[in-house]
Amino acid sequence: MSYPTVFTGPRRSMRRALALIAALALALTAISVAPNAATAEDTDVSATTSEDTYKHRSRRTLKVQLLAFNDYHGHIEATTPGTVGDVPAGGGAFLAAKLNELRENYRHSITAAAGDLIGGSPAFSGLFHDEPSVESLNAMGLDVSGVGNHEFDEGITELLRMQYGGCHPDDGCYFPYEPYAGADFQWLAANTINESTGETPLPPYWIEEIRGIKIGFIGMTLEATDTLVAAAGIKGWSFEDEVETANALVPELRRKGVQAMVVLLHEGGSQTPPPGEIDACAGISGPIVAINNGLHPEIDVIITGHTHLPYNCTLEDPRGRPRIVSSAYSYGRVVTEINLKLNKRTHDVRRWKTKSTNHLVDQAALTPDPAVTSVLEKWGPLVIDAGSTPIGTITADINRGGVEGSDRGVESAAGNLVADAQAWWTSFNGAEVAFMNPGGVRSDLTYAESDGEGDGVVTFGEAFTFQPFGNTLLTFPMTGAQIVSVLEEQCQPEGSSRPVLHLGVSDGFTYDLSTTLVEVPDPGGGGVITNCTAVSVTNVKINGADLVPGDTYLVTANSFIADGGDNFGTFALIDPALRLDGGNDLQALINYLGTFGPVEPPSTDRVNEIS
Repeated sequence: MSYPTVFTGPRRSMRRALALIAALALALTAISVAPNAATAEDTDVSATTSEDTYKHRSRRTLKVQLLAFNDYHGHIEATTPGTVGDVPAGGGAFLAAKLNELRENYRHSITAAAGDLIGGSPAFSGLFHDEPSVESLNAMGLDVSGVGNHEFDEGITELLRMQYGGCHPDDGCYFPYEPYAGADFQWLAANTINESTGETPLPPYWIEEIRGIKIGFIGMTLEATDTLVAAAGIKGWSFEDEVETANALVPELRRKGVQAMVVLLHEGGSQTPPPGEIDACAGISGPIVAINNGLHPEIDVIITGHTHLPYNCTLEDPRGRPRIVSSAYSYGRVVTEINLKLNKRTHDVRRWKTKSTNHLVDQAALTPDPAVTSVLEKWGPLVIDAGSTPIGTITADINRGGVEGSDRGVESAAGNLVADAQAWWTSFNGAEVAFMNPGGVRSDLTYAESDGEGDGVVTFGEAFTFQPFGNTLLTFPMTGAQIVSVLEEQCQPEGSSRPVLHLGVSDGFTYDLSTTLVEVPDPGGGGVITNCTAVSVTNVKINGADLVPGDTYLVTANSFIADGGDNFGTFALIDPALRLDGGNDLQALINYLGTFGPVEPPSTDRVNEIS
C-alpha cells in the first residue's frame, strides 16, 4: 500500500487559506501604520532583546511554530480534565483557545499530537465511539498525530474508520443526515506492521512543505502496545521497535528532500519537578531516555506521550547535539510550543536557536473556542439522553488508588468494586473469583451529584466514564498454582513504566503480598527508575479456605487481561476453548449497582501488603 507523503485534505486547505488571508491582512495593517515594521514571520513578539529581534529578522532563517499535545482521550468538556496544581485546566474548547492564542503572531504554524487522542474517554465522547473527540480535534486545527495504544482499543478496522469516516458498523450514524466524516488530520503508524504484507495500516510519515522547506513527521506508538490492548482487534499486526523503525525511515525522508525531522512518539518518561511544574526537566527518566539516545541524530525533535506527565527537555542526540524532547501532560491541560528555526540554505533545523516552552491551558485566562463549543452543543443532547439515566446508588466515594487514580500499584475500592460486580454477574458460569486490571478503571465514582441527579446517584454516563472499554467477561478454569502465578505477575517486568499493577479482587478472596521495589539508574542514562525486583504471594484463601495449588477454580477476567494484557501472561495460557462468555463488563457493573444499591465502598483489606 502506498501513501501520499503530504496530506492536505480539503478542510485543512481551507484552514490554511483562511490563515494566510488573516496573516496578509495583519501584514497590510502593520505596513500602513509603520512602513518599516517587520512582518510576523520575522519578528517574535515575545522577544525582549535587540539580539533576539535581529535573529528573527535574519533572512537566512525560516521560522515555523510547532504546537503539540498528547493523551487528549476525548476530554472535550471543561469539567473532566482536572487541574494542574490547583488551577482548573484543559478541555477541548480551552485547548483550542490556547492554540489560537499561540498561533496569532506566526505565519507558519503546525499542530501535532503524540497519540491517545481517542480511547479511555469520558462518556461525552466514549459513548459515541469517540466521534466527538475527532470532531473537536478537527475544529481546533490539528494537522498530524502519531497513534497511541488507545487508538487500537477497538481494533485496526475501527481506527481506519476514525481516520477516513463512515457510520459505525453496529451503532450506525448518530446523525443520519450527517454521517461521520473522519479526521481532517493524519494519523501516522510507522511501527504498526501487518505480519503478512509488511505494510502499515496508516502512513508511516507525513511531510509538510513551507516555502520550499520540507518538514517530516514520523508517528509511532510504543512497542508494548500489544500488551495494552485487546488482542482480538490487532490480530495479525505487530508493533516494532521504536528506534529501529524511525532510524530506518530517516534515509527515505532524506531521499525525498527532508532535512528537518520530528518524531511523534507515544512513549515517554517522568521527571521529579516541584508540584504543578510543567516546564521543567528535573531528573528525566524512563523509556524515552534510552529511545532518545538511540534515535538517529538527523531527527531534530521528539514529541512524546503515554506517561501523562509534563516535561520540557533538551537532551543530547548520539552526536552530542541538543535535541528537544517534550511532553504536554494530558487531557489538553498543557500545550508545548516549539519555535523551529530552519536554515533556508540547508533546510535543516538550527537547533541552538530553537526554543521550547510548555504552556498551561488555564481555563480562567481563556475564552472557550466557539468552533469546539459548537461540537459540544451538537453532541450535548445525545449525551444527556444516553448518559443521564440513573442506574444505581452508592453511599460514599469509591476511588482508585492515589490522587485521581495516579497509583495503580495499590489495592483500591474502585478495582474491588468492579471485581465484585464481575464475580456476581458471572456466578451463573460458576465463577469463584474475579480479577480486574487497574488501568481499566478510568475515573472515581463520587457521591456528590454532578448534574442534578442527586447525591449518591450513579448515572449511565458516570458508569461509562468509570469503566469505558466495553470488554467481554470470560470465565475459565485455572489451577491454584496458575492463580498464584497471575498474582505474582502484578510485579511488572523490569523497565515498565509502572513497576506494580495491583489487581482488583472480588469479595472472599484474600492473600498476603510482598513486593520489593528498587530504584536503579536509568539504563538510558538519565535519573533513576523504579523496578519491582521480587514478589511473594502467600496465604491465599477463597472464602476462608486455603487455595490448593493442584485444584481447579473457575476465574472471571475481562477479555483484555484474559488475552495476556498488561503482562498477565498466565491468563493467556488457558485454552480459549474453555472460556465461558459472561457478557459485557459495563453491563455487569450497571446490573450490580442497580441490584445492590446503595453500594458501600468495598474494603481494601483483601490483600495484606507486607513491607
